[in-house]
Amino acid sequence: MTAAIELDGLERRYGERVALAGVSVSVPESATLAVLGANGAGKTTLLRVLAALLRPHGGRVRVLGAELPRERWRLPGRVGYLGHEPLLYRELSGRENLAYHARLHGASPARVDELLAAVGVDGRADEPVRELSRGMVQRLAVARAVLHDPPLLLLDEPRANLDPAAAELLEPLIGPPSGRTRVLVSHDVDWALGEADVVLRLKDGRPAAEHEELYR
Repeated sequence: MTAAIELDGLERRYGERVALAGVSVSVPESATLAVLGANGAGKTTLLRVLAALLRPHGGRVRVLGAELPRERWRLPGRVGYLGHEPLLYRELSGRENLAYHARLHGASPARVDELLAAVGVDGRADEPVRELSRGMVQRLAVARAVLHDPPLLLLDEPRANLDPAAAELLEPLIGPPSGRTRVLVSHDVDWALGEADVVLRLKDGRPAAEHEELYR
C-alpha cells in the first residue's frame, strides 16, 4: 500500500531548543494517524512540518509523494489544515470567508453553498464571524479546511468547542467516511485511539514507548 506520509528521523528545532527528534512513522493512504502527548510534546510542530509551514532541520519527510522542504511546491491545494486558529477573517461573514478561499483554490460558488449547509451554518452564513459562537466558528473552520477537497487532512483538536451533535454532523467531512488520509492531534486519548490506524506517541519531542507516561 502506498504511503501518504513517511517520516524517517525527523528533527525540528527552535533555536537551541529541540522540538522534534528522531520521529519516524509511515501512514498509508486513507489511513488515520493519531498523535498523542502532553502540551509541549511537539504535536502541533509536527502538523506544521507536515503542512510545509515549518522546515524540517533533519531526517527525511515525504508527504503525498513530495520531499520536504525541496518539493513543498507540490503540496498547495492537496492538504487541509485545521489548527487552533480558525484562519477566518472576523469582520467578514462565513459566506465571504469561504468565497475568498474558494477563489484561491478555484472552487465553485456551489461548493461554498454545499459546505455551509453541510456544517449547519447556512442560516447564519451572512453574519460576521466575530458575532458567532466558538462552536459555529469551528464549523466554518472545518468547511474552510475541506473546501478544496484535499486528500490529506491535518486536524489539531478537531472536536474543540463542538457538542456531540455538531461533531456527528461534521463526521462525513473530516471523519473516516471522508476517505481522506488524516493526522489527528487530540487530548481525548480514547477517541483518538478509536479513530487511529497508526499511533505516534510523543514525549518532549521524541517518540515514546506505549507504556511511557505521556501526560506528566
